[in-house]
Amino acid sequence: MRRRLPDDLPGALRRAVRRRVRIDARSLALFRVALGSLLLADLLLRSRSLHAFYTDDGVLPRTALLAQHGPTHWSLHLASGEAWGQALLFAVAGVVAVALAVGYRTRLATAVSWLLLVSLHNRVPDVLNGGDVLLRLLLFWGLFLPLGARWSVDARHREPDEEVAGDYVAGVASAALLVQVVALYLTNAAFKLTGDVWVRGDGLRYVFSLGQFTVLLGERLGQFPALLHVLDYVWLVTIALSFALLLLTGWPRALYAVALMGMHLGMVVTMRIDLFPLVSVASLVPFLPAAVWDRAAPLADRRPVRALDRWHRRLADALPVVRVADVPPALSRVASRLSSAVVVVFLVLVVLWNVQFLGAAEVVGHEPVPEEAEPALQVTGTDQYWNMFAPDPLSVDGWVVAPAQLPDGSRVDAYRDGSVDWDRPEDVSSTYPTARWRKYLVGLWRYDTADRRQFAAYLCDRYERRHGVRPRRVTVYFVEQPTVVGVPDDDEPTERERLERHTC
Repeated sequence: MRRRLPDDLPGALRRAVRRRVRIDARSLALFRVALGSLLLADLLLRSRSLHAFYTDDGVLPRTALLAQHGPTHWSLHLASGEAWGQALLFAVAGVVAVALAVGYRTRLATAVSWLLLVSLHNRVPDVLNGGDVLLRLLLFWGLFLPLGARWSVDARHREPDEEVAGDYVAGVASAALLVQVVALYLTNAAFKLTGDVWVRGDGLRYVFSLGQFTVLLGERLGQFPALLHVLDYVWLVTIALSFALLLLTGWPRALYAVALMGMHLGMVVTMRIDLFPLVSVASLVPFLPAAVWDRAAPLADRRPVRALDRWHRRLADALPVVRVADVPPALSRVASRLSSAVVVVFLVLVVLWNVQFLGAAEVVGHEPVPEEAEPALQVTGTDQYWNMFAPDPLSVDGWVVAPAQLPDGSRVDAYRDGSVDWDRPEDVSSTYPTARWRKYLVGLWRYDTADRRQFAAYLCDRYERRHGVRPRRVTVYFVEQPTVVGVPDDDEPTERERLERHTC
């Protein structure tokens, strides 16, 4: 028997779309907590290199940054080149991140966190990774969502007769957040499919043969090529079909999201890529439907959860209640429509921005994103490029050696602060102080820019500060070691590429 179409087909379609773009209020609450926690962790990790990356005595003084970028490049962190000025901005951002995590003045905390994060990113663009871009995008879309509706100080401060948000959000803002996450996976999959290495199943073998990335279990995992071959295809198929996250509902959607979360958590114990895996996990939280929270409801009676609830209640009682004056209904409607219009415009621009990197310009004969719109994406930090390990992973491993000649004629390595050694280190990843240092130094090798001279000058100054002796000159090399799958690292040849020779 043929099934009849619903009499109210437009209404049925609207309901189907709403089911797929709605986000449970409890998922939004956990999403908010994750964002605040990640912001705080990010600030703590960055603070280890505050002097090197964010002051005028570091690798990128403000004058050098301004000489490289155009008028759309802004940063509050350019207000001071001193360590104390940067530390103050870091501290403010940390306080606001905590406010976001606990849900105190949530919308304001989200806006300030987003503003300070974009500012921080613009101060030193060369150390950013995909996790940084994703985090600022999640904050941007979070501006338009009721992140403080549940499990927040704001919710505890709400008056009994005050309007309460519903159990879920379904609108253009929720759709934009979900589409953004899926766009990341689809774009990255498309990039990988244009290459050869991932398609033939060798992508992960190359990734785990790069000593600069592998940590913990990653070093052991590289010894199982057959397993990596299978995992390569599992990962590629999973992200290529990630559009299913927008089509599925209920438990199927939850299981798909949890599967992706598990894969990202696997990156934490195998790869040194900063907070990217955890930010990715946070981005998938909004896909958790009501069924997950309904099943988890009995956990609310557990002792740790009750203790957390008591702590949160005491915190809400301790914080001052801030009442915002009632907005006239007419003005509220105008603001709501304007907010929705902004979301729609940026959602369209973001989708077109991602499409244009996939060869759309060759199909339609012009760039999908109008040239006039690009500054808006750049100023707001919504420009994005998801080419992580794509179209092919790096096929060259490497490390930095910086011989410096001292006044007495002796030579030292100004980078590693020891004797000059050209041999492959036992642990290549340990030669980079942090993942951001690796990103920065590999960038110096890949791109011939003025940053090379700035880095060499920084090494001169740093050695003098540490040892009281200023080198005569510093020469920066990147020792390249091509990765040959199946060949032990010690058997692979090395080649020295001189990046910069600088007179101190």
